[in-house]
Amino acid sequence: MAATRTFSIIKPDATRRNITGAVTKMLEEAGLRVVASKRIHMSKAQAEDFYGVHRERPFFNDLVSFMISGPVVVQVLEGENAVQANRDIMGATNPANAEPGTIRKELAESIEANSVHGSDSEENAAIEIAFFFKPEEIVG
Repeated sequence: MAATRTFSIIKPDATRRNITGAVTKMLEEAGLRVVASKRIHMSKAQAEDFYGVHRERPFFNDLVSFMISGPVVVQVLEGENAVQANRDIMGATNPANAEPGTIRKELAESIEANSVHGSDSEENAAIEIAFFFKPEEIVG
């Protein structure tokens, strides 16, 4: 299988605790390569746009508030079946249900502060990557 790309966010709970390196190490040990990365502080407008698919959900405002509460690290990851590899190493959304050795089981604080976001499909990965990165910023 050819290498593909996916998108990842190391969330504010992880940057606040200074564990971005630990998260990245777990991603790399899972066979993913960071081909673009930057630390940003999302604006409210950016977060609302990025998470717009959830706009009608009751948790939308809390999600936006959380994602703008501190810096995040946005990344493009590359590897064999990158979307699934990233989702496997992230673990279940609820850390209580995540498998041992996954990012969320080992590093997340709660279901809300679960340390990472990852694309759920190759199509969404392409959209999410383009939201934060120009093609020339991805230097595999």
